[in-house]
Amino acid sequence: MRKILFGVVITLIVLFTFKYCGDKREDKIVLQESSALIQEQIKNVGKLVVTEGHFSEVFNYKNSKDIFGEYFTSEKKALVVVNADVTIAYDLSKIEYEVDEQTKTLTILSIPEEEIKINPDLEYYDIQSDFLNPFKAEDYNAIKTIVKASLNKKLENSDLKANAKNRLISELSKFYILTNSLGWTLKYNENPMQSVRDLENLKL
Repeated sequence: MRKILFGVVITLIVLFTFKYCGDKREDKIVLQESSALIQEQIKNVGKLVVTEGHFSEVFNYKNSKDIFGEYFTSEKKALVVVNADVTIAYDLSKIEYEVDEQTKTLTILSIPEEEIKINPDLEYYDIQSDFLNPFKAEDYNAIKTIVKASLNKKLENSDLKANAKNRLISELSKFYILTNSLGWTLKYNENPMQSVRDLENLKL
């Protein structure tokens, strides 16, 4: 009787051990599959997100030069029409992150800064100058500097940067949706993201 009881106990221990190891193996496989799925999602999102805009402006450029003191002034001027294409891009392939299978956590360590490109096309009309005060290379450089400053100001006062950030958040929200559906936690640095709104409130 004692031998039979001992055999039953041994059998139960063996079955429990196999079941425990099997559950652990299955849990590890699920974790690995989840980790692979998350990294695949990051790879898919890791693309260039671009917001485009267009600005048009007309400038009147004038430059006066005193000749023989204040007795005679020579003026040169030009009408400049500017058409500029503007792009704001985030290269999401540069996102730095860590995947921790033990704590089921995806941590975004850093998000690349925006890349702004302004490509102005300048057309000159009604250029007026004379022998004493001709148009020179420095005039064209001065016009380009003025145009660039004006376009940067227009960009800051437009909705382009806000629109670009919204597109960025839309891409990042895919990380939250995936991690949340898998029972994982999404963090930005050390801050857990409890909802998509937390992503919207990030200061990027």
